[in-house]
Parts: sequence; C-alpha cells; structure tokens
Amino acid sequence: MSHEPTEPGTEADHDDLVISDDPRPMRPSSPILDVVIRAEFQVLLVVSLYLLFAGHNQPGGGFIGGLVAAAAFTTRYVAGGAAELRRSLRVPSSVLLGVGLLVAVGTALVLLADGGAFLEHRLLKATLPVIGEVKTTTALFFDIGVFLVVVGVIVSILEALGAPTEDDR
Repeated sequence: MSHEPTEPGTEADHDDLVISDDPRPMRPSSPILDVVIRAEFQVLLVVSLYLLFAGHNQPGGGFIGGLVAAAAFTTRYVAGGAAELRRSLRVPSSVLLGVGLLVAVGTALVLLADGGAFLEHRLLKATLPVIGEVKTTTALFFDIGVFLVVVGVIVSILEALGAPTEDDR
C-alpha cells in the first residue's frame, strides 16, 4: 500500500480504505503490553471477587465487582480483539447472563416462598471442617447473580463489537 498523498475521490484514494483480510489484530504486537495486560487481568479478577464478597458490609457488591471483572475482560479485548476475549472467558456470555438472572431472581423468590418478603435477607450459618463456623446472608447469593449478569452483559457487548459484519464475510 502506498503512503503517498492521493487526491480525494480518486481510485488510489479508495485503495487506502480497503480492509485487509488478515485475521490478526490491527495493532502491532507488543510483548510488554501483552505481559502487562495478562498480569493486570489476574489482579483485576481477584479484586472483583474481593469486592463481591466484601460488598455487603463495605463498599462494593455484585454490581461493582462485576464492573471490575468486566474491565478485566475489556483489557483483554482491547489488547487482542474478540479472539483474545473468547480465550480468556471459556463460558459463553449468554450462559453467564442466564445463570446470573436465575440466581438473583431465585434468591428473591425462595425467600418469598418461605414466608418472607421479596428480597428479604436472612442470616445463614454453617460449620465447615477446617474453617469452623461461617456466617453469611442471602444477600451474597443475590450479589453473585448481579455479578454474573454484569459480566455477561459487558462481555456480550464486547462480542457484538468484535463480531464480523456482513461486509467482512
């Protein structure tokens, strides 16, 4: 492809607009950027899980944790495109979205069927072999559902942005 300036509207001007059939990402590969994004991806996922579990008593929760996890997947998408996004998330985004909705709505409906109010929270206690007594509330399950919905929606949007158009086929 020539890099000399062309007259607008000429045939050479249209040749500059042709999209390559090369499936590789449009940016030049940078090993430093790839390593940084892979390391950042893991850290962001851990932070998102911390926000999810700490969110009931501190700032955070399912929505904020889901946004941080979605930011992690967005960095992978920006670095390597849709193919990199698919490699980093092995579960289809529609499954995440469906399971998240099921968990969030199911948590609300189970308590309603048990005689409580819609979205009422209850304290749950369990004794685990090594850890001992663990306490949580039913709000954690609702937050897990919201977390999965947020990640599913954002990844679905990224997949739609990276999907080939009819002109690409």
